[in-house]
Amino acid sequence: MRFLPTRVHGVVDYLWGIALMASPWLFGFADVPAATRVAVIFGAGAILYSVLTAYELGLLKILPMPMHLILDGLGGIVLVASPFLFGFADRVLWPHVVFGLFSVVACFVTRLEPILSTGRREPA
Repeated sequence: MRFLPTRVHGVVDYLWGIALMASPWLFGFADVPAATRVAVIFGAGAILYSVLTAYELGLLKILPMPMHLILDGLGGIVLVASPFLFGFADRVLWPHVVFGLFSVVACFVTRLEPILSTGRREPA
């Protein structure tokens, strides 16, 4: 069931990206280069495609919301797998897994279209 408004998803997108980029220093794994690079690249990437998304908080409104959600889901899966793919699972695991799973869940619960202030859905 898609219950999360795109406006809320937009706020979460930017906060999630910033938190993921800061996570190596917040959670003490900045000394693990691969884990740090993955966190910073994925966080910055999420912010970038949020800026390009056609929703309330997108600046350029190029990327359709369904494509944004696909990127969230695929990116989340890769983020969950990244400790194993890039060989740092023995030193850093949970931040990448938690951020990744959050992204996957968000892609399934977010509405596909923004809602106008009148309560109507915006035409695609």
